[in-house]
Amino acid sequence: MNLAPESIGLIAGSRTLPLEFTRLARAAGVKRIVCTAVEGETDPALAALVDDIVWLNVGQLNKMISTFTSRGVKQCVMAGQVAPKNLFDLRPDLRAMGMLLRLKEKNAHTIFGAIADELKKDGVELIDASPWLAPLMPQTGFHLGPKLSAEQQADVEFGFKTAKEVSRLEIGQLVVVKNGTVLAVEGFEGTDKCLARGGELAGKNGGAVAVKVAKFNHDMRFDIPCIGARTFEMCAAAKISVLALESGKSLLLERDACAELAQKNKVSVTTVS
Repeated sequence: MNLAPESIGLIAGSRTLPLEFTRLARAAGVKRIVCTAVEGETDPALAALVDDIVWLNVGQLNKMISTFTSRGVKQCVMAGQVAPKNLFDLRPDLRAMGMLLRLKEKNAHTIFGAIADELKKDGVELIDASPWLAPLMPQTGFHLGPKLSAEQQADVEFGFKTAKEVSRLEIGQLVVVKNGTVLAVEGFEGTDKCLARGGELAGKNGGAVAVKVAKFNHDMRFDIPCIGARTFEMCAAAKISVLALESGKSLLLERDACAELAQKNKVSVTTVS
């Protein structure tokens, strides 16, 4: 892949990943970034980092695609979250409505895959952003916080197998376990609420282990597992003792802040494969 194309499109969601992508793409030599951003979700600071930005609501598919086609953009990436509730609260335009009606199953994989197909119809290719994001992906051997006990390591391995199976069924990408028991499985509510629920079920002393993975045959063009400082704050509040990420397939944002939070709250972060 050419990491320094003349122009690239960015479909930006919430949190810090769109800003991180823009910084890394610029460092790799990308000259022009055209961005679509979600009203009320995407960080307004992104506007100063890109060359052109169009604000829209979730569901304005035709406006999103025409932003790129009218500006001669042939390739684009997705970066950042779209709140799960928006997939049901959206007010789709005619193009989005037709796309959704053709889907038998509606989850992140099928919806984003259908968006990629709609982009392709108009000559815009949705590509994998991970070559630019590679510096943000912890590899095997990465570790923050206290060393894991044998029991915690066993829970990491158990949680990894469980999370892989749950993700294969398109339910979610995170599980919370303790002493070989599954406490919580991520569903539609998302990572933060799953961590809170798992922490509550772990009892007053906490000590649960959370494991976040990529799906089997994960399409890295969208929905890459991602954590940041807010995730660490949620782990601390829920008394989660270990957070394990699939090595080479998960993004760790705001690394300095995460390292500080891990040390302060005695949360261990490790990779698993």
